[in-house]
Amino acid sequence: MSVLFSELLVPGWADEKIGLDAVTGTYSDGSSFNLPCHTADPEMYFSEDDLAVAEAKSLCGGCPVRAQCLEGALSRKEPAGVWGGELFEDGRVIARKRKAGRPTASEVAEREREAA
Repeated sequence: MSVLFSELLVPGWADEKIGLDAVTGTYSDGSSFNLPCHTADPEMYFSEDDLAVAEAKSLCGGCPVRAQCLEGALSRKEPAGVWGGELFEDGRVIARKRKAGRPTASEVAEREREAA
């Protein structure tokens, strides 16, 4: 495992996290290159377009390492993208991306509760 200096500066980085290589690493039969995220357009997994995100989620549906991918993304608190068939934002699973604009009252209340 290689570690970047910038990663050493992040508090808690050395905690037990599941890296991408543990999920999509090299398999003896070469099947890692047949995973949907390795064969599809990678931009789709980080798109702002709802249709592209839905397509990325659907591609994850039949993936043999979907559960491990999701577990790894949760452990790393992925900041964005589709991982294991779920959409992430700020390290949390969200139902859909919110369009630009004012946050809803429930979002403001939730953030205040988390900050307290």
